[in-house]
Amino acid sequence: MARTPLGSHLPDFPWDTIADVRERAASHEGGLIDLSVGGPVDPVAPSIQLALSEAAAAPGYPQTAGTPELRRTIVGALERRFGIPRLNEKSVLPVIGLKEAVAWLPTLLGLRGDTVVIPEVAYPTYEVGALMADCTVVRCDNPSEAPRDAALVFVNSPSNPTGGVLSVEQMREWVAFARETGAIIASDECYLYLGWSAEPVSILHPSVTDGDNTGLLALHSLSKTSNLASYRAGTISGDEALVQELLEVRKHAGLIVPGPIQAAMVAALGDDLHEKMQRSVYAQRRLTLLQALPEAGFTVDDSDAGLYLWCRREAMSSRETLDWLAERGILAAPGDFYGPAGAHHVRISLTATDERIAEAAARLVS
Repeated sequence: MARTPLGSHLPDFPWDTIADVRERAASHEGGLIDLSVGGPVDPVAPSIQLALSEAAAAPGYPQTAGTPELRRTIVGALERRFGIPRLNEKSVLPVIGLKEAVAWLPTLLGLRGDTVVIPEVAYPTYEVGALMADCTVVRCDNPSEAPRDAALVFVNSPSNPTGGVLSVEQMREWVAFARETGAIIASDECYLYLGWSAEPVSILHPSVTDGDNTGLLALHSLSKTSNLASYRAGTISGDEALVQELLEVRKHAGLIVPGPIQAAMVAALGDDLHEKMQRSVYAQRRLTLLQALPEAGFTVDDSDAGLYLWCRREAMSSRETLDWLAERGILAAPGDFYGPAGAHHVRISLTATDERIAEAAARLVS
């Protein structure tokens, strides 16, 4: 029997579809301003770099579950930063970056062939992870309309790409759905600390759970809070039974956060100052773009939190807007990357240097 490559039933890698637009934007006389990807450009805090280097000589295998110190630090950071009541240390797990965790979650949970619900406008890896497990993907934002046979629901607040924030009541509705149907709720909270005009809340906050985390997983990343995208450092927290199930499979599969990275995570999660300083940097960049975009004919929708501005320009499609920006040497992400409902928007990232953000604002209004 002929082998069917796994990638054959996956969508095209989104960024490959805008290579020509990138090339056109890069031809601008002032050079390319890349606002398409949420990759940090600011340096890693010296304390984190030091922790990494001090652990670099360790020769042995690291613990899949994370060192005891790391687990304690994860628990403390979740409580301190997000008001999540102190979890059992068996309820937290380090992962090799959040994208890896999202992509493999349906497979590692044994959901092959089941139904996975994702938001109408969604981070593409939710769909990709479901398809890798031969699952059926349903886009839905309303628990009352979600299929009752759903095995897993991805929620994302603050949203990538829209910056929309789910209210406590909306989160409670998804928790009620999980209680009624037995579905697992995986809440991608990568941007939880970046609330601007709304205050995001974790799926594990007591106002949402009433103290019961059954069936609930919160997914967090240090890529945005601590500029650790190159380190590949994230966490899964919540239902102890589910976390331990994931741990068991990850041990067999060798999905282990490297030891020096675990040491760096301890430093990053134990210190809130660098996180607060980074937040202030993004706040200023956001303000610079928010002042320029309306003058350039853009409407900014949602964008209450997170690292992106969700924008549309007049009656243009997302690809037409992408071309308009490319003429000015600016690259954004087209909204159709994130589902059909995003076809008239572009996602503009705050992750460029202060100088390039200022230059982008100048080009927009020139």
